[in-house]
Amino acid sequence: MPLYMDIHKNVEGLTVEGVIEAHKKDLETQAKYGVKYLHYWFNEAEGTVFCLCEAPSKEAADAVHREAHGGVADEIIEVQEGE
Repeated sequence: MPLYMDIHKNVEGLTVEGVIEAHKKDLETQAKYGVKYLHYWFNEAEGTVFCLCEAPSKEAADAVHREAHGGVADEIIEVQEGE
């Protein structure tokens, strides 16, 4: 299944707790869309979040975020894992 990295920029009020809660909601919703969120990274000071997932399409990855918490990505990029 393809891997996607999404980028959320300038998230106002971003906190560690908020990122953790949003990720939990993604995990609760992901199976409905055939998506598997694998990991996330964030920069609290800059309000930036990166999420890595396996998904059948960009649209499926986007649908999980939309339904789970409404925090849609600014960009979703198909990526390949390096060695």
